Amino acid sequence: MDEIEKIIDEISFRKSKSKNYDNMKALEISKEIQNILKFEQESLKKIEEFEKMQKDQDLISYLKMISKNTTQREISEIQEIYLKKIDNEYLNSK
Repeated sequence: MDEIEKIIDEISFRKSKSKNYDNMKALEISKEIQNILKFEQESLKKIEEFEKMQKDQDLISYLKMISKNTTQREISEIQEIYLKKIDNEYLNSK
């Protein structure tokens, strides 16, 4: 049960660490997106390891869902900002 709480805490902490993407450059935002995707992969790997040890499929499904929702929400929040930054910093500068 401690492993479950640890995974939920990691996801919740990630969710609470919002940044001001408007003040970042496109390259910095790109790195943030990479970090988000890496976090999702690591979370899913931990959940899969937990899945091998545990039989509670409902809980495992819940963990997968909150992990995916958290990362997708984060990506959605910064996607528009990122595309505007790319346009302003690279496309309009030529």
